[in-house]
Amino acid sequence: MPRKATNQWAFGELFADQELRTVLTVAQLTGRVRQLLEERIGTVWVSGEVTNLRVQASGHAYFALKDSSAQLSCVLFRGIANGSRGLLDNGVMIIAQGELTVYEPRGQYQLVVRELELQGAGALQVAFEKLKRELDALGYFAAERKRPLPRLPERIGLVTSATGAALRDVLHVIQRRQPGLEIILAACRVQGDGAGAEIAEALDDLNYWSQQQPKGRGLGLVLITRGGGSLEDLWAFNERVVAEAIHRSSLPVVSAIGHEIDFTISDFVADLRAATPSAAAEIITEGAHASRFVILEAQRSLARAAVNRVTAMRELSQSIRKRLDRCRPTRLLRERMQYVDEFRDRADRVIRARLRSHWDVHAVVLGRFLRIKPESRLTKWRFKLGDLMVALRRIGTLRLQALRAQLQKASGELRILSPTETLARGYSITTDATGTIIRSAQQAKVNELIRTRLSNGTIESRVLSNGQALG
Repeated sequence: MPRKATNQWAFGELFADQELRTVLTVAQLTGRVRQLLEERIGTVWVSGEVTNLRVQASGHAYFALKDSSAQLSCVLFRGIANGSRGLLDNGVMIIAQGELTVYEPRGQYQLVVRELELQGAGALQVAFEKLKRELDALGYFAAERKRPLPRLPERIGLVTSATGAALRDVLHVIQRRQPGLEIILAACRVQGDGAGAEIAEALDDLNYWSQQQPKGRGLGLVLITRGGGSLEDLWAFNERVVAEAIHRSSLPVVSAIGHEIDFTISDFVADLRAATPSAAAEIITEGAHASRFVILEAQRSLARAAVNRVTAMRELSQSIRKRLDRCRPTRLLRERMQYVDEFRDRADRVIRARLRSHWDVHAVVLGRFLRIKPESRLTKWRFKLGDLMVALRRIGTLRLQALRAQLQKASGELRILSPTETLARGYSITTDATGTIIRSAQQAKVNELIRTRLSNGTIESRVLSNGQALG
């Protein structure tokens, strides 16, 4: 009995526990968990890497945030955080704000996202992306509104801090590449509260100043620049007031903000973006720098052309001198005299040959006549012989006259070319004591005795120190 009682007590206790427990359905438990999460945790900010991003046709975005040891399911419903939905992408580190809840059909807790931003950038990065999209929609970044820079600007406007390193970098490059470039500085703050308004005012002032100058004396372009820094340091160049000032500028604007990896709203609105202040200065002076090499090459080409021309003229002068040497009157006269001698020898040989030929014929005829001795034909042959003699003399006379005429013609040509005829026409020949012909005043020495030959005599003179001669 006691044993039975013990068992009864035990079973009674067990049944008593069964009567006190509360059994919940899955839906009830999930609802309580959701309520606890929403009441105890509620709205939170969570950072992590986006993974498993899925955007449904409905416009809702599903993704997970993960770190090195856990992950959290997230949902971004259509119409929520429209200004920053474009930041979502797999592998991007973001900060999301939303309500922690449970998706009851799967019993999965998740974050219903209300806002999101890039991790580390904060509100500034969100504001940057928002303003960038707005200005892009307004056409501020359109390629067709970008204006070309002048190739050889004479003066430019510069908007930067008067004490910054960017100003020194720009001046150093310009001094090296285009020293004559005139710079109009509109100094302003480039960092801190109100810096954006100062930058915009400086740009407007440069445009107004340029418009007041005479034609051709205005600015060619405006350079807006500063050195590198954090997003907060460069924020003045991301303000709308600066973007609007660049957009309404009548002058082309070059933007060189920060380092090569830094991009600002000013870079997108400007007509040209340069990676650094020094790079901007090099771009602006590229035309003048390139022209310098063109001028140097032109100088080299002109020098080469001048040397070639001088060489060609020297060769031509030497050729003319050689031709003149070949055509000297003395040499030509000697050649003509030799030609006359040769012509006379040929004429003598021809005449003698002809005479011998005629005398041979005469001897043959006479011999035949003497052998035949016909009295009846003697008189006839005598007259014929007489005619032949007359004809022979006539031919000889004519030939001699022709040869004499040729000889006289050649002699006349020689006389025309002879120095004597040149003297007869009023010219004179001056020689020094050695007989060398004096062709220039520099050849005559002071107190030297010189002789001047005329057509009818010779005059001796002595050279004075002033270049005049005494007879």
